[in-house]
Amino acid sequence: MKSFTLKRVCILGIIIAAVVWLLPTFTNTWPHKKINLGLDLQGGMHLVLEVQNIKAVEAEIERNVHELKKELRKQEVQHLGITRQKNNTILAKISGTQNKEGFQKILTEEFGNFKVSSPALNGEEYIFTLRLPDEETDNIKKMATEQALETIRNRIDEFGVSEPDIRIQGDNRILLQLPGISDPERAKALIGKTAQLTFQLVNEDASLESAVKGTVPVGSEVLYETKTDPVSGSTSKIPYVIKKQILLDGSLLTNARVEFDQYQQAQVGIEFNRKGARIFERITGANIKKRLAIVLDKTVYSAPVIQDRIAGGKARITGRFTTEEAKDLAIALRAGSLPAPVQIIEERTVGPTLGADSVRMGMISMIVGGGLVIFFMIIFYKGSGLIADLALLVNILLIGGGLAAFQATLTLPGIAGIILTIGMAVDANVIIFERIKEELRAGKTPLASVHAGFERATLTILDANVTTLIAAIVLFQFGSGPVKGFAVTLGLGIVASLFTALILSKSIFDFMLQNRKSSTLSI
Repeated sequence: MKSFTLKRVCILGIIIAAVVWLLPTFTNTWPHKKINLGLDLQGGMHLVLEVQNIKAVEAEIERNVHELKKELRKQEVQHLGITRQKNNTILAKISGTQNKEGFQKILTEEFGNFKVSSPALNGEEYIFTLRLPDEETDNIKKMATEQALETIRNRIDEFGVSEPDIRIQGDNRILLQLPGISDPERAKALIGKTAQLTFQLVNEDASLESAVKGTVPVGSEVLYETKTDPVSGSTSKIPYVIKKQILLDGSLLTNARVEFDQYQQAQVGIEFNRKGARIFERITGANIKKRLAIVLDKTVYSAPVIQDRIAGGKARITGRFTTEEAKDLAIALRAGSLPAPVQIIEERTVGPTLGADSVRMGMISMIVGGGLVIFFMIIFYKGSGLIADLALLVNILLIGGGLAAFQATLTLPGIAGIILTIGMAVDANVIIFERIKEELRAGKTPLASVHAGFERATLTILDANVTTLIAAIVLFQFGSGPVKGFAVTLGLGIVASLFTALILSKSIFDFMLQNRKSSTLSI
């Protein structure tokens, strides 16, 4: 009796735990999280992004061009031009035998990862072609796609989407499923923002008028600041001649947050790590009374005059932001810059109304299917059928509690998995009840027949359910979104079915028959 009491307490505890986890789905006063609904049930966005990872290769080549020029200046090796070609090779023109030898020495010591062609001789000019090996190019592309995935995931997490499905497809594509998105355009803008933050000096010696007309000084470029009139809403673009040399970039950022100035205008406060703070202090100290442009994705946000050395590694980005724009910019900066631009090549939006229709039809299917099963069990197995029906209701309760407890996502295929589980749970009861009938026909007492029936059926039920559980685990491991949704509810349903059929039902039978003297059982 003591073991039976302990067993019943454990059963009751499991049922209460399921109720506790499930309650938040139906009430807002409970502390735990609700069952997450998938994209097909609550609506949202389906996006396929293509990472322009060739841009990452181009950026790596450009970086090596600047490093090579810097090293040549340091070693006092003269050259007639080092440029990146359209086919992502580096063309280097070196004059004189002495400079050629110094150039080759630098390549061997510092740029050994490049394949270098034999120099072509044009008069006294040596022409070298440097090319990255195909394996390294492929690795840069792969790393760019993986880094883009992590950056986008960080942005989506801070954006507040519950249970997003984000994964790589093929070589350079990323699949996103974002349930519950209410502002698709804002989400797309945040996802696609490159967020490459740089600090560059304004070239105040250059003629702005000439630069805008196309005569841009060497080492500079024309970038624009967009200003919006708060009254009329019209926008205007202010040109700047910006030196291409990047003094500091966003890779050294540690934080970005929304702040407000004395006029309650939103701005973004940024903080650098220790290294970034030292560089920022050195830059501001060396360029007092000069204009330092804060550039994000080739757009000037502000270009203030440096009044004094700025210590502490803190700065502000202003630009007549709305609070929402400032928040999204802060998210993008905190999550890091994309290593290459991304392009949306497929977009589907599931409206919340369509999702609500799917939930309603799924619930109707579950109620109709469950109702027919309950009716069948009562007709064929009478009082024992009622016990099976009670176990079935607990089974559904346990699945819901499991979904909430593990924060799994319920999808439309998941509802199909629950409906399938209802039939499978009854299968176990049918096997057990037929075994009990055999024992009763052999002349055993109801209690002995129940024990023997459960004992004889247990191994058969375990074999059938464990093999199905293995299939559900494989589906979850290797399947995509909808398939995983089905696998989750199927797996939870199998575990719940084993519990309700082999433990709960037997406990109810024991409770009813222990003190009963009757030689009959309603089955």
